[in-house]
Amino acid sequence: MASDTRSPRSQAHRLKRLRHESLKPRVRAQDRSSMHSEAVVDCGWGRLLFAQTFETAAPLVDALRAEAPDRRDIAFYVRNPHVLLAQAPQEIFLDPSHTYRLDLAVYRSSRRQPRSFNIRRLSSEQDAEAINRIYASRRMVQTPPGFLWEHRDHRGLTYFVAEDSVTGEIIGTVTGINHVRAFNDCEGGSSLWCLAVAPQASQPGIGEALVRRLAEHFRTQGLAYMDLSVMHDNVQAIALYEKLGFHRVSFFGVKRKNPINEPLFVGGPDDENLNPYARIIVDEARRRGIATDILDAESGLFRLTWGGRTVRCRESLSELTSAVALSICDDKRMTRRIVNAAGVRIPALVCPDSPSRIEAALKTYGQVVVKPARGEQGQGVAVGLKTMSEVQTALSAARRICNDVLIEEQVEGEDLRLVIIDYQLVAAAVRRPPRVIGDGQNTIRSLIETQSRRRSAATGGESRIPIDAETERTLALSGFALDDVAPPDTVIIVRKAANLHLGGTIHDVTDIVHPALVEAAITASRAIDIPVTGIDLMVKSPDQPDYAFIEANERPGLANHEPQPTAARFIDLLFPSSAPDSARSNT
Repeated sequence: MASDTRSPRSQAHRLKRLRHESLKPRVRAQDRSSMHSEAVVDCGWGRLLFAQTFETAAPLVDALRAEAPDRRDIAFYVRNPHVLLAQAPQEIFLDPSHTYRLDLAVYRSSRRQPRSFNIRRLSSEQDAEAINRIYASRRMVQTPPGFLWEHRDHRGLTYFVAEDSVTGEIIGTVTGINHVRAFNDCEGGSSLWCLAVAPQASQPGIGEALVRRLAEHFRTQGLAYMDLSVMHDNVQAIALYEKLGFHRVSFFGVKRKNPINEPLFVGGPDDENLNPYARIIVDEARRRGIATDILDAESGLFRLTWGGRTVRCRESLSELTSAVALSICDDKRMTRRIVNAAGVRIPALVCPDSPSRIEAALKTYGQVVVKPARGEQGQGVAVGLKTMSEVQTALSAARRICNDVLIEEQVEGEDLRLVIIDYQLVAAAVRRPPRVIGDGQNTIRSLIETQSRRRSAATGGESRIPIDAETERTLALSGFALDDVAPPDTVIIVRKAANLHLGGTIHDVTDIVHPALVEAAITASRAIDIPVTGIDLMVKSPDQPDYAFIEANERPGLANHEPQPTAARFIDLLFPSSAPDSARSNT
């Protein structure tokens, strides 16, 4: 292939010309009059109203007023938003998002192919259900049951998913709209919507691969460009789009002032610093008309008032949890004794001050766990210790958190969290340690940092993978160091503990959890006499009865278990009469 000897100026001129050409119609001689008037596309989560097909502002405002409950309609390609807003300033608002465009005529595909996952079309009802689960995990508006599958062959809508090559799990999704097929667009355009990656996905580059696949799909259809809307402060997403060649264009979105959109138009809320675990409860309370006062956003402290009753909460910890129950959960030694007396199975305990007993335990169990007697969020916990040297190092680290420490036999299996509210199971999920997947190019340190950013973005900064001595120890067990480049498709566990605050992932198993495990969790919560708790069990499998009790958490993170109705059941507990009639009749 001959090299390009043109000057940078001439190359820039060519690029500008190609960009100009890409904006011209690439479909057979059409003009604006041939486009469908007042074009609307139902996307399930809401409708897209293509503003350029509405002759005046009044019918577009009327269309926005027809928005269905719990949906999010968007008027897109609004060129004169000030005119539209003047029609109904109390009902609609200007969406604080930027519009970006990718010129498909100059777009170049990447030579790198996705590893450990593949991109394909939606092909089953299970795919559709997985997409909705990802929407829920990213706090996006979900589609009605069956919508995605029923619209899989829609002329204008295209759904792609990213599938884990090993597990078959759906780990990402994107939706595209072909404007020519949707409303006979004379400009030959398309748009990208609902790009989302599962928070627990380990593979790098999923979002980029989905965007590229959609761009290539539309380019083969002869379309001129692909547009998208992105929140103005979504720095990571904007960086990705600009890397792929997107550029800003002057089109705007307008939405209706509804409860879903409220954070976008109220400005400067008192709850802007709430973490996801407090916010999910506050949002549920406000949906029911319960008054909320944020007492200290940084610590997740708020007050709820309804029907003459007031309850203070710190995230899922409320005044209904007694100081005695709180003290039992705070001391893991006491927790063990209380639940064991109630008949719940617990791991064997090893005296931390007896080297001979530690040695004997290592011979008997093969591996042990060291944890502070008091502490939370997995701090100071070391798992998979096989030698006396490792145990002594872990003891020193744990004692920096709390002087009193525990050594327990390590029970092999999966870490299961059961959320018990009012002594009933509300959600169950397997928690897995953080892992990365080698790609043959990036160092393990870089992969961890990328995965940590994804976890942080998905959890409002609550989940990150620390790079510390425990991470280095875990990597060494697999024969790696932080600055090594792992072979492609190599799965590497980077920490042994499955705590979510340390980058662990969570996988819902509520529908398959074994009744014996539910009974053990409820028995433990009744023994502690705590109305809201997260019971952690080590299990062989969530659908089998074998278990060992690990600990009880007095302030479980309810947001980690969406779409299970954890926040709804929590508010039901605090204010039973606030529940909808249908919900009360089913209890």
